[in-house]
Amino acid sequence: MTAIPIQPATPCLYKAATQIAAAFHLTVVNSPPPDLPLLLHLTQARLELRDRSAKVGPVYADFIGGALSYRRRYGGGRKQALAKAIGLKHGATPTVIDATAGLGRDAFILATLGCHVQMLERSPVIAALLNDGLERARADSKIGTLMTQQLHLIHGEAQYWLPQLPCPDVIYLDPMYPHRKKSALVKKEMRLFRLMVGDDLDASALLKVALTCAKQRVVVKRPKISPTLDEMSPTFNIESKNTRYDVYLIRGEGH
Repeated sequence: MTAIPIQPATPCLYKAATQIAAAFHLTVVNSPPPDLPLLLHLTQARLELRDRSAKVGPVYADFIGGALSYRRRYGGGRKQALAKAIGLKHGATPTVIDATAGLGRDAFILATLGCHVQMLERSPVIAALLNDGLERARADSKIGTLMTQQLHLIHGEAQYWLPQLPCPDVIYLDPMYPHRKKSALVKKEMRLFRLMVGDDLDASALLKVALTCAKQRVVVKRPKISPTLDEMSPTFNIESKNTRYDVYLIRGEGH
């Protein structure tokens, strides 16, 4: 895949674009080649990933409004499947490393439920989008303190970083989902991310590293009908409508 540059929407945004590019090892262009399919576009409001080959809207990180705002208020709290899989219960709020953070949605939900979450994201484009969303959310009057205190991002390879960081209670993995036969079912965001980074072919290796670094459990998010990673049987799983959480307990932790 060709490198994805940042285009500032106006000349006054050029300095901000160069700062993002330096932080995430990207480049800045004023006039991208016409055949470039994907482009990061920096506007006054946010950083966006745009698909220039299709008439679809941009992809960006948003913790303030939209679906995440609704889920934060009405998502079911600690009764939802994600919370149960992580081990959130009365008197237990584990520390978490989300080793495949993406745009940070699950990490955000866990933070709203009280967890401190360290996010790892290796894709420079996705990490730049996530960081932009975090910065905007930190300035928000309602969730700014939460974002500052309980969510932190490292741009880097999880298999390298996991052994370097203090061991968390839980390591959460959400590797790129396997291909679906019906491409119409694949979300716009997932399609663009797959175009950028391909499948997570090292997901099984990452699971093995995670199992040596977590104190209590490793949780792997999978499509409901997909096989387990590396054919490793989890201790148990928790299912929601379309998703299955495979839970691997460490040293016999109860549930």
